[in-house]
Amino acid sequence: MTSKTAKPVSNAQRAVQQLREMVFSGELPAGSDHLETELAERLGMSRTPVREAALLLESQGLVEMRPRKGVRILPVSATDMREIYDVLTELESLAAERAAEADYSEPQLTELAAAIDDMDRAIADEDLEAWAEADERFHVELVRLGGNSRVQMIVAMMGDQVRRAKASTLFVRPLPVQSNEDHRQVYAAILAGDPAKARRVHRDHRRHARDVLTELLDRMRLRTL
Repeated sequence: MTSKTAKPVSNAQRAVQQLREMVFSGELPAGSDHLETELAERLGMSRTPVREAALLLESQGLVEMRPRKGVRILPVSATDMREIYDVLTELESLAAERAAEADYSEPQLTELAAAIDDMDRAIADEDLEAWAEADERFHVELVRLGGNSRVQMIVAMMGDQVRRAKASTLFVRPLPVQSNEDHRQVYAAILAGDPAKARRVHRDHRRHARDVLTELLDRMRLRTL
């Protein structure tokens, strides 16, 4: 019997992970330019994996590769977020509808309920970072419960840009109390087997979230002009 060993992480994969973290944390600020040699030195590796990582992050809309100028960290665009949220709203609303049709039992919805409970605790503690983490878990689990692998793939592809936009506006947005209530209503509709309500409530929730986020991004852009 052969033992299973974890597949080693390549330098390119490590570079993707570390560069993504540096973008999200603001260590590589939006609008800044960085030569590949500089990034390679900061990551302690050669230029080749850094270039591979940057090309992948470019395909995800996080950076732009510019000839002779290196890597530019793209700002979060309100226009991009409107387009992304329009797609996410329809796909996640479909997932909510399908989840409500699936006749899930309460134990099968444990992860969804746990995410809502964690969001409630985070709001009570005014811990917005904990709230954002629990909110993301809710949406990932909702899409999983919808049972459509292609929806999961498309939503995951847009996840990095959404997380970065939410992170940049997290501490200037209103306390997201209504968001928790919306999630609770979606959960109740899924448990009750009410597809129409699950879809409607989640669609309204996502549209409101889009409007709040893009309005904040527009205000932030104006302040920097």
